[in-house]
Amino acid sequence: MAEIKHLVTIEAEPAVVYAAITEQAGLASWWTEETVADATVGSVLEFRFGEEYHNKMRLTRLVSDQRVEWECIQGHDEWVGTRFTFDLEGGQGRTTLRFSHYQWAEATDFYANCNFHWGYYMQSLKTYCETGQGTPFAKA
Repeated sequence: MAEIKHLVTIEAEPAVVYAAITEQAGLASWWTEETVADATVGSVLEFRFGEEYHNKMRLTRLVSDQRVEWECIQGHDEWVGTRFTFDLEGGQGRTTLRFSHYQWAEATDFYANCNFHWGYYMQSLKTYCETGQGTPFAKA
């Protein structure tokens, strides 16, 4: 099975990064503006990228300021059943984020494209947490 991994150092406390990946306003500020999210384990998060992609993730685990886990339950065929983790550690104004998108059936061209885009959105998350301004997908 294939796995996408990114390691990002963010000049912000873990609580700031955690809020950005659990709260609707945060997610809409760095990933996609069309976000519906509730930071409750078991809830379903929805992310739209225009008309082409509509992903639903089940929020499977939260450890405050340390870990967030999702499972894709609806979306592109290659995403359904994949899992996502955001692991945070740090303090003193800095957070190390270890992001994984795993349980891909194989490393296809779509997988490679997603890897590229996850890099872009990890930079957007970093910028959002450090400056308050990310570069999320915006509906045209």
